[in-house]
Amino acid sequence: MKLETEILAKASAQARGLAIDAVHKCSSGHLGLPLGATEIGAVLFGNALVHNPDEPKWLNRDRFILSAGHGSMFIYTWLHLSGYDLSLEELKNFRQLHSKTPGHPEFHETPGVEATTGPLGQGIANAVGYAVSGKMAEARFNTAEHKIFDNHIIALAGDGCMQEGVALEAVSFAGHQGLDNLILIYDANDVTLDAMADKSQSDDVVKRFKSLGWDVQLLVDGHDQAAILKSINKAKKATSGKPQLIVAKTVIGKGIPEVQGTQKGHGEGGAKFSDAARAGLGLPAEHFYVSDDVREYFAKHKKRLARGYKAWVKTFELWAAANPDKAALLESRNTPISAAALLEKIPVFPADAKLATRAAGRDVLQPIAAAHPLFISGSADLYGSTLNYIASDKDFDKANRGGRNIRYGIREHAMAAINNGIAYDGIFRTSCATFLVFADYSRPSMRIAALAKLPVTYIYTHDSIGVGEDGPTHQPVETISGLRVIPNLDVIRPADPEEAAGAFAAALERADGPTLLALTRQNLPNLNDIPPHIRRAGVLKGAYVAIQETAPLTAILLATGSELQLAVAAAKQLGAGVRVVSVPSFERFNRQSAEYRESILPKAVRKRVAIEAGVTGLWHQYVGLDGKVIGIDRFGMSAPAPTIFKELGITAEAVVTAVQSLS
Repeated sequence: MKLETEILAKASAQARGLAIDAVHKCSSGHLGLPLGATEIGAVLFGNALVHNPDEPKWLNRDRFILSAGHGSMFIYTWLHLSGYDLSLEELKNFRQLHSKTPGHPEFHETPGVEATTGPLGQGIANAVGYAVSGKMAEARFNTAEHKIFDNHIIALAGDGCMQEGVALEAVSFAGHQGLDNLILIYDANDVTLDAMADKSQSDDVVKRFKSLGWDVQLLVDGHDQAAILKSINKAKKATSGKPQLIVAKTVIGKGIPEVQGTQKGHGEGGAKFSDAARAGLGLPAEHFYVSDDVREYFAKHKKRLARGYKAWVKTFELWAAANPDKAALLESRNTPISAAALLEKIPVFPADAKLATRAAGRDVLQPIAAAHPLFISGSADLYGSTLNYIASDKDFDKANRGGRNIRYGIREHAMAAINNGIAYDGIFRTSCATFLVFADYSRPSMRIAALAKLPVTYIYTHDSIGVGEDGPTHQPVETISGLRVIPNLDVIRPADPEEAAGAFAAALERADGPTLLALTRQNLPNLNDIPPHIRRAGVLKGAYVAIQETAPLTAILLATGSELQLAVAAAKQLGAGVRVVSVPSFERFNRQSAEYRESILPKAVRKRVAIEAGVTGLWHQYVGLDGKVIGIDRFGMSAPAPTIFKELGITAEAVVTAVQSLS
């Protein structure tokens, strides 16, 4: 398609005006990138990007991710001009309550926004996840006769994104995997928030990316439309089998002479010069101005894009008719997963089973993977320990894009952020694994998954002081509670193999947020005092009566994970009036009805003792002021696991003593 530079130059000036007006109106926001990268936006949304504003989730669209999310007026402006469901009124409501234009782009909030990109670097890793999803989709669904997936993933990032560790991890992974459907445009304006970029960076970006397996186009003039389009087309047509980096030199805050090219141009500082800047851009006095000819250009371009979409639909229909099995598999991504149906496919464990819940998870994972072919599993160099390898399949790599096991290497943060990208794309159901203590390395991306309501499953093992000899660095005594306080993240800590089955089913059924499964390294007994179906179904509720009292109720013991066995043993010593409640998931239990919660923890019974091999604070919501919590408000130690449990007082005897001490 011919590049119409004159009208796109006019659109660029008006896009700068829209950004200036929006930031000036609310006295908040970032002008640097929206003004500095305007020509990049004009070329992408006015020419190079394959998309359809009327079908924002078109399967074969190019995905555009603004990694530098603080420059949100960039994407809002171009989505508006392109004809997405984003009105001029929404631009005027930038950063206001309930608008579609929040301070940083948020998934689900704004049509055309592909990822929640607040923290820097996330968008780069999300784009890598999208690229992985695209390669997997090509391998599973394209045929020799019909190519229904051949899109590109394009991310725009700045110096701040490029400095973040999560981005560097993801860039390394992308180069190793040869994700040649990925294009990263580096808005190299030599400025960070506090200072010029040379105050905090001096690395050679070109050498770094080339050494990591990327092709690099250097020093493209980011204000030259023809040069930008040439670079994007070259990147799209590359046959090297490598991801593509375009280094685009731009002037931050371009259009406001008082601040452009300096760190002062990063934020809203330039907004006070808005009147002079708008005049310098040749804009009329009218604020939020878009000319009729710019509107007309994008309306015509939208029709061109719609024709491309309709041609693809015809190809898709022919493909679906010729490949009904593949079409059914692709459509299955939209079918809700039933925990009950999954549990029917998972055999009951032998009564004498004594397994670590990580090992039980391995056994549970296999029928889940068989039932859901779009389920994938990855690990941060720990498959041999996390035991989450899909045994019926092979690795995802350059030679096998259809593989369902992803080896992320020792990149826990990027692993979690890449999983977010796969989940954003919505074709595959994704999971990943590492040791629980390293959740601290992936926590920022887990938080975004919770915020964006992404159904990612984290299979994190070695969940407590049961790690034993590895010592306090690897014993996540505070980690479980730290994760429980993240809104919309379900944390499930199963007590035995049957609860593990329920935990996996609960995680896969959930569609509105992520779930973390905290699994043991050490073997646990099968708790045969509790029927298997009670254990499995109880996990779905978050808490349930594991041992029912057989006399008037006098005390309640609460426990989770490997400590449930201790509560069961203590109840046998304490007598018939004691109830044991398993609490594998605080979050799921707290979502139950008041009636259900009262049936499990009746308010009239205030003699309560909880036990968990971790910090104690959050348990007080269940034991109240009168109860006691047996836990560990300190770091662990290096010794055999049984020795540590005894040394730190995590025992059945401690539970008995605590109950007897309560009046």
